[in-house]
Amino acid sequence: MENVLRPLIVVGGSVVLTLLIGWAVDHVLRKADTRHQEASLWGLLRRARVPFQLVLFAALLRGSYDQAKLLVEHRVGVGRTLTLILIGSAAWLVVRIATAIVETSYTRYANAHHDPARVRRVRTQVTLIQRVVSAIVTVVAVASMLLTFPAMRAAGASLLASAGILGIVAGVAAQSTLANLFAGLQIAFGDMVRLGDTVVVDGEWGTVEEITLTFLTVRTWDERRITMPVSYFTSKPFENWSRGTPQMTGIVFFHVDHSAPVEAMREQLRDILRECPAWDGRDYGLAVTDSTPNTMQVRALVTAKDADDIWTVRVTVRERMIRWLTDAHPYALPRVNTTEAILPPLWPNGRPHRPDHDDTDGAITAPTTPHIPDPPRTGPGRG
Repeated sequence: MENVLRPLIVVGGSVVLTLLIGWAVDHVLRKADTRHQEASLWGLLRRARVPFQLVLFAALLRGSYDQAKLLVEHRVGVGRTLTLILIGSAAWLVVRIATAIVETSYTRYANAHHDPARVRRVRTQVTLIQRVVSAIVTVVAVASMLLTFPAMRAAGASLLASAGILGIVAGVAAQSTLANLFAGLQIAFGDMVRLGDTVVVDGEWGTVEEITLTFLTVRTWDERRITMPVSYFTSKPFENWSRGTPQMTGIVFFHVDHSAPVEAMREQLRDILRECPAWDGRDYGLAVTDSTPNTMQVRALVTAKDADDIWTVRVTVRERMIRWLTDAHPYALPRVNTTEAILPPLWPNGRPHRPDHDDTDGAITAPTTPHIPDPPRTGPGRG
């Protein structure tokens, strides 16, 4: 009877204590979250209740397992398994707590500052710090798990002795990975590019959607995702339209006929912008910037508060200006000038002149031009 009650009491007691303590802690966190709604820390800490209960259960069972006298012949294996579970759940709990603290700090900063550029910069740094902490905790947890095995502890001395050579070999083999790692840290704290920035890379316009320690994802305007190594942004030039102030100036080109009413186009541009909500009212202008034998190039300059609005203003101006020219001034649209073709000269026998051939009589005779009738002698001004 004792052999049945003892393990039941040990295991059952561990489960009951885990559930009671976990419920009590969760109840306290829930009340704190209700009382302090302006702080999101308590609500975020509630997400760690599962790893907390797992750590508590593994610790209670690991400490009292010898008293249970259950599976005595496998005592070493069961104890090592419980230790591994304890280490893994503890690492999980630390990551959840660190994430809650980092997210709370960012939320407070975002609520206190209303500059979008600074908020995106802090968000980028916070995200990378969170991932660095998670990586460090994971590495330490895995190393601790490996050290629970006696064979690993015995091999530790030889591994440390050859650490210098292994470090050199690993550094040479993973130099691209290390370069991306340090580039990610440089981006995070150098404020080169941030989450939500509008960038142009390799001719593609998009928004920075994700930044990690090794790669960066840009979401293009047509919902594609471009994944690039972060070292690209530290070694090659790129356009960051969100750097500094988000205000932008856009240009729209028109190719029109030389007779186009430029002054009327300038007034029409003003009317179009007044009816466009995306125009910020800072500036506008229209000028002739180039000309060709057939057309002249007119440049319309517009402004907007950010990259999205400047796109809207440009397409609106282009569409409405072309429609206005078509309806009110169709002669101002580009035209292709054509003339009647000039016929080649003819031989006296009526055949076309070919420089490498003679006429039918074999004698070279100068070609004659086709007969052009005289203009009529009647009409205005003629007798």
